[in-house]
Amino acid sequence: MIRTILVDDERLAIQGLEVRLAGFDDIEIVDRCVNGREAIRSIKTLKPDLVFLDIQMPGFDGFSVLSGLAEVEPPLVVFVTAYGEHALKAFEAHAVDYLMKPVDEDRLAATIERVRTRLAEKRSCEERGRLQEILADVAPDALPQDLAAAPDPAASRFEKIINIKDRGQIFRVEVDDIERIDAAGDYMCIYTAAQTLILRETMKDLEKRLDPRRFQRVHRSTIVNLDNVKSVKPHTNGECFLVLGSGTQIKVSRSYRDVVARFL
Repeated sequence: MIRTILVDDERLAIQGLEVRLAGFDDIEIVDRCVNGREAIRSIKTLKPDLVFLDIQMPGFDGFSVLSGLAEVEPPLVVFVTAYGEHALKAFEAHAVDYLMKPVDEDRLAATIERVRTRLAEKRSCEERGRLQEILADVAPDALPQDLAAAPDPAASRFEKIINIKDRGQIFRVEVDDIERIDAAGDYMCIYTAAQTLILRETMKDLEKRLDPRRFQRVHRSTIVNLDNVKSVKPHTNGECFLVLGSGTQIKVSRSYRDVVARFL
């Protein structure tokens, strides 16, 4: 079951959403909250899988609720609002989706399917991680090779899609499609085969969102998707160039040469 909390300062809105969610057998509504403070307490206590969260509420709005959960593992969040101008900020807050009132049933069904996918990925990684820990403790020699080589369950926290506001639009970029990232102050240039987009974020913060097994810094201001590296060209003084799928050559400084070791 997907344990769910509904948050809205309008009780009729909660009732309406509850009626629509009744058609989904795996949705279990465990609480209903009419303000942000109530929501924070309930989420910390009940630890739901999913929260439908109104944005505009007196006192603590929806974004303030998320800020109030900074010290705990947050649930999946779907913003529900009557105001479309909050869409960008909602995606920047890594919401699963953004629904407009009155909620369209087909749109809601698509959102629930997205929630199921996210939760299945998370639970699969958690179960595999628990099994690996148990086997490592009680029978380390019996640990299967496929589990021994399994990725850290924490990898599920890394982004699969990055939302980028550029030129007045919101672009949803698949992380797999990113070739490289160049830093320019507090702005990042995101390069894919099809386009170049500008993201306002520091390299340090962006690195935390990307899986380090695939995305590595090879220079003070460059991150490369290692899956896109086609060849390595030695250079002078222990430096070298990575040749990417697009033909772009990225210089690797000596301080990052351990990144190249995996290709040699």
